Amino acid sequence: MTNNVKHATIRRRIEEVGIIPSVRTTTAEGARFAAETVAEAGIPVVEITMTVPHALEIISELRKRHHDNVIVGADSDWDLAGARRAVDAGAMFLTSPGLGTRSILKFVVREDIVVIPGALTPTEVSIGWRAGGDFIKVFPCAAMGGPRYIRSLQEPFPEIPLIASGGVNQANAADYLASGAVALGIGGELIPKEAVAQRNASWITELARRFLTIVKDTRATGAQPEGQ
Repeated sequence: MTNNVKHATIRRRIEEVGIIPSVRTTTAEGARFAAETVAEAGIPVVEITMTVPHALEIISELRKRHHDNVIVGADSDWDLAGARRAVDAGAMFLTSPGLGTRSILKFVVREDIVVIPGALTPTEVSIGWRAGGDFIKVFPCAAMGGPRYIRSLQEPFPEIPLIASGGVNQANAADYLASGAVALGIGGELIPKEAVAQRNASWITELARRFLTIVKDTRATGAQPEGQ
């Protein structure tokens, strides 16, 4: 599938929305429900984890249904063949818990797809950025000290747009943003397994509303993280 949205536009929209919902379900039907629900709730970005059954079909379906109105991405432990399949299915961005190999990063950059490599240490952040990452997903943030860790990375790397992922919830989302994260990667705290199992769209919609409000209010006030 051809990606008609310009690279810069996708990157800008991810940063503007400030939330990347991660869909990680045990069934294809559950993934479709979750993706459609967060999109209808006002978050036009969705990341389909490649462990979801028929993930590539879901990515393709979402692209066809929403065209360019929803930014659809794929998340996986990269291998080159998998990256190619995700791009062919219509993924507009690719992300991973780790850096992946240089061959994969080169492929994604060459295909002009927005790439979000995962990193944890300062060395990994630097490598991912120099290899062509559009953003760097710091994962798992909570295990390294949460918002304070994002702030500690921002000091030596002020030019690198960091996405906080792993342990982001309603209680700490504002602190992550105030500490310098340009966006938040959120999974179960936005798309609870129980809500998916029950097909409870109102539950997910309310959580989406809360997280969107946190992003909007934090950015508007320029709040500082607690304890700073």
